[in-house]
Amino acid sequence: MSLTLEQLNTANAADALQLLDGLYEHSPWIAEQALAQRPFRSLAQLKHALAQVVRTAELDAKLALIRAHPELAGKAMVAQSLTAESTNEQNKAGLTQCTPEDFERIQQLNTAYNERFGFPFILAVRGPRGAGLSKKEIIDTFARRLDNHPDFEVAEALRNIHRIAEIRLADKFAAEPVLGNDAWDWSEKLAEHSDPGFAEKGQLTVTYLTDAHRACAQRISHWMRDCGFDDVEIDAVGNVVGRYRPATDGARYLMTGSHYDTVRNGGKYDGRLGIFVPMACVRELHRAGKRLPFGIEVIAFAEEEGQRYKATFLGSGALIGHFNPAWLDQKDAEGITMRSAMEHAGLCIDDIAKLQRDAAQYLGFVEVHIEQGPVLNELDLPLGVVTSINGGVRFIAEMIGTASHAGTTPMDRRRDAAVAVAELALYIEQRAAKDGDSVGTIGLLNVPGGSINVVPGRCQFSLDLRAPTDPQRDALVSDVLDELARIAQRRGLRYTLEESMRAAAAPSAPAWQHHWERAVDALGVPVFRMPSGAGHDAMKLHEIMPQAMLFVRGQNSGISHNPLESTTNNDIQLAVDAFTQLLHQLAEEQHA
Repeated sequence: MSLTLEQLNTANAADALQLLDGLYEHSPWIAEQALAQRPFRSLAQLKHALAQVVRTAELDAKLALIRAHPELAGKAMVAQSLTAESTNEQNKAGLTQCTPEDFERIQQLNTAYNERFGFPFILAVRGPRGAGLSKKEIIDTFARRLDNHPDFEVAEALRNIHRIAEIRLADKFAAEPVLGNDAWDWSEKLAEHSDPGFAEKGQLTVTYLTDAHRACAQRISHWMRDCGFDDVEIDAVGNVVGRYRPATDGARYLMTGSHYDTVRNGGKYDGRLGIFVPMACVRELHRAGKRLPFGIEVIAFAEEEGQRYKATFLGSGALIGHFNPAWLDQKDAEGITMRSAMEHAGLCIDDIAKLQRDAAQYLGFVEVHIEQGPVLNELDLPLGVVTSINGGVRFIAEMIGTASHAGTTPMDRRRDAAVAVAELALYIEQRAAKDGDSVGTIGLLNVPGGSINVVPGRCQFSLDLRAPTDPQRDALVSDVLDELARIAQRRGLRYTLEESMRAAAAPSAPAWQHHWERAVDALGVPVFRMPSGAGHDAMKLHEIMPQAMLFVRGQNSGISHNPLESTTNNDIQLAVDAFTQLLHQLAEEQHA
């Protein structure tokens, strides 16, 4: 019989501790301290309490916890002395049936890892779906993490220990994240489509209106119909639009969604998670035969990344009347114009202007998105409420000095363009840090025609400066450009500077941000507020209606725009549950 929260909350201290036995290998102190916080409203609250006990523990206790775990496919497995939980997990990952070659490779990695870090390699081998990683995935992760900094690897080991405990806890409570599994599976299946040149390498790349892109649109549209959407169409720019009608004709709609295109060699969840989470919610409404006092419009935006053409946010921009007809004449790397690509895809270019939405017909726009950063991952938090999408300014610049002989030019006589840019980069790092949530990056740095024995006479570089509000962004830009001028003058250099992009910040509408906060709190998860450093489709809809976003924790330090981008079925389930809570809140408001 599975455990219930009521049983855990009402049991005496000794019995409660016994009920949680085995969550953390040979470390009952974690459950013991967490149980002092009873009663728990949800499993999510219990998980957080357990994680916080470890988070606030001394380093020696953390290391002891890590060292309490067995090596993967190690001596304990061979001697069959693993705990029942570890045996089950290593068996599900196929580690108990290693080939001699796999076993030898893992032993080599175990030895190298222990020598480098002084503790065993910890990996939640049941993986983000809970079904088990392949031996190749395990070995590849093992080898990759050998390069981590020791402090980082301690934290990564603990994060994997928490994931192991989360899965074990779900087993004890028979808490299967059914909707999280479905959304995770949709993401996996959609990732089967990838552009030529990348598909052959096992890489995910879906750019605007390629065959893979159109296949994704068809698949999403079929899934929307299966979920019970009343109307599904692929519109004039390739957006997939699903509408679930309200209980009463003429009522307004809630708009939600995200993009299904990807960067080159990207991840499976960027954008797509924001399509599948509301799809799962609509499917559950349909299965229950329930209509809300408002409709739900889920939009899978066709283009957000600007990878094939220089037309970022094309999908969401078209909905607010920001489709620029001049884009139609842009050419991709193969010389194909956007107009030709649209015509080949069967899209009706003349209908693009008709896509503009009347904001009066909508309650607002909400978007669920993987965080694309390390913050939630580091804090052991599954969800984050977005306060604002950062505004940003980008520049393309060049520092110009004098190329001279590296051996004969004294250090105090040089006009080194690259060193000047390096000095600026260090200033940006310090200046952005003063704000706490501003960020600045020199992502492109090039010495054209550079040589190992020549002082750089030119250095081409980029500037990317972002902040949660426009005044904060503008102050950062002003300070950085002033410092650029000072550096150039002091070093006897000159520079060119061209602004290539300026985007306004998009603060979350307070009432809508509060909806997300209430939804997260209802799940027993701490409400954590954070800005979004990345741009999102919500930025475009922000221009005509209130918007607010919810972030979902990413795995692997929250990396995104990368094949390692990942999240778990449990975190996706919490996102679906939070979205459902938001729908209930809106329904109550409409009835009031």
